[in-house]
Amino acid sequence: MGEAARKIDSIDVRPAFTQADVDALNARYTGVPTAEMLRELLTGDLFGRTALVSSFGTESAVLLHLVSQIDRDVPLIFTNTQKMFGETLAYRDELSERLGFTDLRVYRPDPRLLAQKDETGLRWSYDPDGCCAIRKVEPLQRALKGFDAWISGRKGFQAGTRTALPLFELDTEHADGPKLKLNPLAGWSKDQLNAYFDAHKLPRHPLEAQGYLSIGCSPCTSRVMPGEDPRAGRWRGWDKVECGIHTPIPGPSADDPIF
Repeated sequence: MGEAARKIDSIDVRPAFTQADVDALNARYTGVPTAEMLRELLTGDLFGRTALVSSFGTESAVLLHLVSQIDRDVPLIFTNTQKMFGETLAYRDELSERLGFTDLRVYRPDPRLLAQKDETGLRWSYDPDGCCAIRKVEPLQRALKGFDAWISGRKGFQAGTRTALPLFELDTEHADGPKLKLNPLAGWSKDQLNAYFDAHKLPRHPLEAQGYLSIGCSPCTSRVMPGEDPRAGRWRGWDKVECGIHTPIPGPSADDPIF
């Protein structure tokens, strides 16, 4: 991407990704089967430069399985906000071990920040944005330091704010420079995800059968009612739709993929 990598003192230095790179990638891979796209990137230009970020939620197994078929050594990042469901932590361990990932990295909130800004542990109840900032956004910023790109599991159908989700975005919210963000499942439907689960006999999150269709921290996650967006159970009663890791960015959405 951009100008060729150059060597300084025997260390490869690659230029940061630009919006032009993002536009070129969206043009190149729109309509390309997801597995083919990931294999080409993870064994090519993004090899050794990319982290896979997972919430280990209801649909996470699909992306995790796709990546595991290509490179099980890709660093797999999970942010434990210390407000997670116990079922999610158990599912994380089961799924990462079953798929053979070799580099699971768990990041937690900075205890000094918690002492300063959430001493009672109840900030979620009166300032959910502030709670997410210290329990999820800041740990992920630390986790992604040094990576040029990261893979997200967002899908366009999950909420109205995600309907125009592109395959690639430029994530500029990092102190060490902009990063390429991949949304490989942007164009996947719920039916396609279910078919993939069945085809590969992947285990489901234990809370999904109880009506939890999108799972985050336990205090801010509720069951989804029939007819609601899958993410309607997140921060119910608040004017909040994202944790702060992702912000809606308009762009070309992916064609329906073939897995």
